Amino acid sequence: MSHDLADNADHLDKLHGALERDAVDQIRRLLNQTMVPAEVAHALESTPPREREFLWQQIDTETQGEILLYLSEELQTEFLERMSAQDLLTATENLDTDDLADLLQRLPTYSIQQVLDSMEAQERHRVETVLSYPEDTAGGLMDIDSITIRPNITLDVVLRYIRRHDELPHSTDALWVVTRSDVLVGRLYLNELLVSDPGMTVREVMDTEFTRLDAMTPEDEVAQLFERHDLISAPVVNEQGQLLGRITIDDVVDVIRDTAEHTVMSMAGLDEEEDTFAPALRTSRRRAVWLGINLLTAFLASSVIGMFEGTIQKITALAVLMPIVASMGGIAGSQTLTVLIRGIALGHVKGNNIRWLISRELVVGLLNGALWAVVVGLLALVWFDDRMLGIIIALAIIINLVVASLVGTLLPVVLKKLKIDPALSGSVILTTVTDVVGFLSFLGLASLVYLS
Repeated sequence: MSHDLADNADHLDKLHGALERDAVDQIRRLLNQTMVPAEVAHALESTPPREREFLWQQIDTETQGEILLYLSEELQTEFLERMSAQDLLTATENLDTDDLADLLQRLPTYSIQQVLDSMEAQERHRVETVLSYPEDTAGGLMDIDSITIRPNITLDVVLRYIRRHDELPHSTDALWVVTRSDVLVGRLYLNELLVSDPGMTVREVMDTEFTRLDAMTPEDEVAQLFERHDLISAPVVNEQGQLLGRITIDDVVDVIRDTAEHTVMSMAGLDEEEDTFAPALRTSRRRAVWLGINLLTAFLASSVIGMFEGTIQKITALAVLMPIVASMGGIAGSQTLTVLIRGIALGHVKGNNIRWLISRELVVGLLNGALWAVVVGLLALVWFDDRMLGIIIALAIIINLVVASLVGTLLPVVLKKLKIDPALSGSVILTTVTDVVGFLSFLGLASLVYLS
């Protein structure tokens, strides 16, 4: 464990110990002097609601804004709704424009307007620029703090201009070269600026071949571009090519993390911002929806079994072996579904390669189906001393694994075209299909053989 991680764990242990002893002075000292904002946010998310509220009250208003940035959206909203416009202004006065805009989007419209009305005109205009774009686009992610220069000035002039700043915007790796009408024409890397002849002009050394992001580019495409081109920052432009702002790698890391959490939690029908310590009533209400949906799909699978009630009564071994067929199909389909959802998220799956993926998954389903059909068929033969039963379950497994592979491939593609999140609903639909097909093929074949 690194020194930083050990310190974080030690601070958290000390905080919990101080809470148990009601040592308010130590709690305030830990929260406001010892722990960094990310640590405080982690502590808040690791604490039940009553203690969490007490901890929040002990944090200085001036530092609350930066702590809010590290909290989940649910907790951000919970704390923001309790803050007055003046408290919010005090807490967020040192935040970057894009971070402030992200927080304001968690508030009701009337509260946003209150905060905007309390700002100076220039700062209000900057925040409104970011708020004018959807949160999940390049425009919603961008930071409008950037340094721009003209192409016809010398590098010596640029250096003198930079030295007039108290500090550079965070994650600044380049200066943006624009015309008088703010049209982006080039990028000047800081390392190029430092090693080049000061008498050269910006136009002579600037880079003109670089990635420009349209303000309406979806955030997942932004993340893919940063990953593909190893970017630290990228400019955001409007339809006229005018520079609006820039996106930095720290913003993209947040997008990647949120996307990963969304995918994992959605597969269980949960919100990626689910609060670990949310009250029981709120948690049960959220989970009840997907439990209800699952109940409907379970009834559908049960109705298929009911169609073959007479067959099951005559051959009780079918009831013992049924779960095997459904389970094998469910696992095979989930493997394919997970690979496709990941491929879609990474931008790998396109219209021109989906046919190849379908063919590949059908072959995989057939090969695995044949392999495990032999294994399960032999086990059924030994177990029940019935050769025909072994053949029936072997055929059912092959059918179900092939269908599972096909559905697992097509389902996320179809859902994506219908603008439905495949991570959220794909697993529920897939499980229903593999259960129904598994029961139908196994019991249907058994009925044909034993009742004909």
